[in-house]
Amino acid sequence: MFVNYLLRRVLRHSNGRSSAVDEFFRSLLTGCSTDAKLTPMDARGELRRIVGSPLVWGDPPQRDPSAQSSPPPTKQSDLPARKMLDSYREAVIPLSRDKQLWQKYINFYHRVRLGRILEDLDTMAVLIGYSHNSDPSKGSDQKSSIAIVTALVDSISIRGKAMRQDRDVILRGHTTWVGNTSMEISLHVDQESDGGALETFLAAKFLMVARNPNTQSKAIVNPLCVETPEEKAYFEAGEANRSTRQLEASVSLLKTPPNAEERLTIHDLFLKMINEKSGSFKRLIKPDNSVWMEEAGLKNILICFPQNRNLYNKIFGGYLMRQGFELAWTNACVFSKTRPSLIAVDDILFRRPVEIGSLLFLSSQVVYTQNQDLHVKVHAEVVNPTTGSHDTTNIFHFTFTTENVVIPTVMPKSYADYMQYLDGKRRYEKEIGRGLAQ
Repeated sequence: MFVNYLLRRVLRHSNGRSSAVDEFFRSLLTGCSTDAKLTPMDARGELRRIVGSPLVWGDPPQRDPSAQSSPPPTKQSDLPARKMLDSYREAVIPLSRDKQLWQKYINFYHRVRLGRILEDLDTMAVLIGYSHNSDPSKGSDQKSSIAIVTALVDSISIRGKAMRQDRDVILRGHTTWVGNTSMEISLHVDQESDGGALETFLAAKFLMVARNPNTQSKAIVNPLCVETPEEKAYFEAGEANRSTRQLEASVSLLKTPPNAEERLTIHDLFLKMINEKSGSFKRLIKPDNSVWMEEAGLKNILICFPQNRNLYNKIFGGYLMRQGFELAWTNACVFSKTRPSLIAVDDILFRRPVEIGSLLFLSSQVVYTQNQDLHVKVHAEVVNPTTGSHDTTNIFHFTFTTENVVIPTVMPKSYADYMQYLDGKRRYEKEIGRGLAQ
């Protein structure tokens, strides 16, 4: 079983040395339930049971009458505290044993499709959220009185090379921070390396929120009991992430002007595009090896079918992430004239649910370039074909890198382009700094 396998790996590499990390993994893995045979498909089936979602589109949901009749708690103190260990879950994508899965998970490099992993990460984050809020005294067949949805993918950091098609992929995670109505879920994706050691391919943090399924208002989540120094470090990091999100929101370019350094940056860019001899600010000249930002975009439109619905009969957030990523990758591929690799995902924001039957308009834009790297923003909006109105549903941010390729510099023209450039620059520098700190 994977849990025992991972425990052996931790103990083997510790070589008898006692360390806080080793002790934390020992306590975590020894006490958790073994989910080694749980697959992402099994996880979705378990979620349907917890929520009471019908298997067939159009069938009525199977709600828990007792959950509907009793009002949800209004104070967090009325709910039992849960440990990080209580929400720990893991799942395996058995690529080494089930070659039929290759058709779904393998790309044209004979490597694992990252878009599919994003879908499964979203499933696992929701399952972990429900695990944190479950009541062990009610048994394994209990249905949840609250709805848990993804509000934000705070970050995804790629730590390894593309995963192989012939080795199992392990997804694992648990709750690391809890607010009043929200939770931070930390996840890792692992695969065995050539040397036999288990290596982490990516690390992700999801922000989940709880809702009352009857009123759609906020719902209280169980408090988190923090016991060990390692758990305290996890929780404090979650608090720091929340503070960072609040700070970034307060200085967003949608609310405040660029700072002094950023104003110099955009002025320097502008000077590169004018001919001083002409004496005019209107005649812009595109510098060598550059592309106008307005020409560095790709678009797509999707019809949202019931096949891609989630537990609540909306379009599955993981599906939206996969579509956004694959469009961003395609744009980066066309722009760089090579096959880029993803190195980071920043702030995938879920502003509103996407209804089944919607027309979903996806627009990707290369907004920042630096040496061999490029940052791509994808904007998703629902289009009403009758009125022509557009409502934003999601915003995605992806950072890619290329190997041994000098990519063009993206050049803004309008003020809106300049703001997108600065926003992409901020996100790129944050992700690069985060990667260096790991």
